[in-house]
Amino acid sequence: MGRLSDFQNHLVQSAKKVSDTISRLIPATDGPESRLSDAMRYATLNGGKRLRPFLVRTSAELFDVPEDRALRVAAALEMIHSYSLVHDDLPAMDNDELRRGKPTCHIEFDEATAILAGDALLTYAFEIVGHPDTHPSGEVRSKLVMALAGAAGARGMVGGQMLDLMAEDSSLGMEQITRLQRLKTGMLIAVACEAGAILGNAPDPAHHALSAYAHDLGLAFQIADDLLDVEGDSEIVGKKTGKDAAAGKETFVSLLGVDQARAQAGMLVDQAIEHLAPFEDRADSLRDLARFVINRDS
Repeated sequence: MGRLSDFQNHLVQSAKKVSDTISRLIPATDGPESRLSDAMRYATLNGGKRLRPFLVRTSAELFDVPEDRALRVAAALEMIHSYSLVHDDLPAMDNDELRRGKPTCHIEFDEATAILAGDALLTYAFEIVGHPDTHPSGEVRSKLVMALAGAAGARGMVGGQMLDLMAEDSSLGMEQITRLQRLKTGMLIAVACEAGAILGNAPDPAHHALSAYAHDLGLAFQIADDLLDVEGDSEIVGKKTGKDAAAGKETFVSLLGVDQARAQAGMLVDQAIEHLAPFEDRADSLRDLARFVINRDS
């Protein structure tokens, strides 16, 4: 079995642990709010590779963080990511009917329930991170809350989504596209790595190395996503492809072309891997993830 296959098995095992944690944190209920909990579970337990939780867990391992603490933060971050997908899929946003090959949350339930499920996932994520079970130190929990809030809010993911909506009516250059994707996609990827360092009280140089790795990884991830939108099979990708071109939106691929975009993603992955040198072979899983990101088919 090759290294890539070994890594994919590792990713699958990590995803299962995260899913099991989410399932425990959001149990099925029979009470009057059961429709809400059902929608929350549907949004978070609907498959996916759990790349951001994998980054949390793997970066935390570099600093010998207990697994149960890393899993709680990983689950919280996945709840934030899932909330963003639920809201992005709504008719007022991207108007998508498929997510990971299944009906989107507002199609499976209804728009109002989907909005509330997203709201509940976002707020619950901060409740989980702020709980003493996540870390005995209040200072560490406070740092985690601040980092997640910054990555998810107006100066992070939400701000990036606003720019993305505005991009449908304007022509963007490379610098603007890079900033948009840095906010919309890259910030959650960056905070996933930062969370492991915060949990482990890592020294500043380790923080900086992981931050630089995450910056390059986030851009490579988005270029790969843009390539999938152009070249991917919608049945394998799990959602409708060709959407960006149909909407007239500028992307890395539309600006660079397929071949140059693929070369740029490869260069970014090489740079990301170089940033991990201080961790030596302990960061091999992060190196494998960087390579996986640009070779995935979904």
